[in-house]
Amino acid sequence: MARVVISACNVASYPKGGGHFWVYMQYAQGLRKLGVDVFWLEQIDRVGLATPGAQELQCLYERMKQFGLDGKVILYVGHGPSNGQQYEFINSSSARARQIFRDSDLLLNFQYNMNQDLLSCFGRTALVDIDPGLLQFWISAGQLNVQPHDVYFTTGETVGTPAAKFSDCGLPWFHIRPPICLDLWPYAFDANCKSFTTVSHWHTADWINDNERGLWENTKRVSFLEYLQLPRLTSQELELALHLEGAEDDRRSLERHGWRIRDASDVAGSPEKYQSYIRSSRGEFSCAKPSCMYFENAWISDRSICYMATGKPVVVQHTGPSSYLPNNEGLYRFTTMEEALVAFDAINSDYERNCRAARETAESLFDSGPILEGLLNAALKKGL
Repeated sequence: MARVVISACNVASYPKGGGHFWVYMQYAQGLRKLGVDVFWLEQIDRVGLATPGAQELQCLYERMKQFGLDGKVILYVGHGPSNGQQYEFINSSSARARQIFRDSDLLLNFQYNMNQDLLSCFGRTALVDIDPGLLQFWISAGQLNVQPHDVYFTTGETVGTPAAKFSDCGLPWFHIRPPICLDLWPYAFDANCKSFTTVSHWHTADWINDNERGLWENTKRVSFLEYLQLPRLTSQELELALHLEGAEDDRRSLERHGWRIRDASDVAGSPEKYQSYIRSSRGEFSCAKPSCMYFENAWISDRSICYMATGKPVVVQHTGPSSYLPNNEGLYRFTTMEEALVAFDAINSDYERNCRAARETAESLFDSGPILEGLLNAALKKGL
């Protein structure tokens, strides 16, 4: 049996991020379904969190137990360069952790800034890029120092190709699609569901400074506000579950224009709530960060794939030409207000057909089985 250590990012410190949790758990559960022995590795950064009794950590341990990873979580604290030791394990002895790492076939690393000393504990390492275009920009701009890995995977279709509008950073990129463990996201048709929804952060400290455009804000807020008038142009109910973080002026403006606003922590603050919220939705309407359109990375959200797997059609912002993403039944990609309105009409004219098409798209394009088997073959240069 192969053993893979998954290095997740900011899951323990963000217990109310039900959707964020699922980003990495899709990989973990998909690999376990292939018979892989999976361990979970995570860096703890927040002051006060790095104690075995911290409430956030207890939440993490309980969730891991529910997903078959009881006793397979290894947490560590990173230290600055002034500290003689760059990291220390907080729920495992160093000897045990290092033995697990030595016995592993692969580190599947989502923690872009992992230090070289920790990477060197593994016989083989693979970086997984889930921020296509942005990651390459951060590296090429000197904003992020990614240590060498044996293999580099990306969920961005154009990364490292002539179609890319950004550097490949001199790295050989293997392309994968975002995987979903379909068994955990069953089809859930319900013609009585009313609202197209999505779950999102609103404000983030996300700015891009490049030579062409200068300094610009890279948040969902920017993109959604371009479609502020949309609810007034359609009879379709539209609801946003947002982490508004005190942006009350924006909340009031959205509500005045017909958007229904929910608190994301209330409706999607755990893995189970996140699933339930998606199941209760008629479909998804969502915008993308401006960087996706700027880089034309053909990105699709793991969240949108969860909607489709559940049988919920999605209407999402077009992020660039794709060789495999459809733009019809089940998955509609819009570039204008008019295209979004046409998509709602098409879905509602034959809702059940679009629901089935959404599930079929998830099954044919994003099934974790073939995606992760291919990843392992590429990373280990052999089959299971």
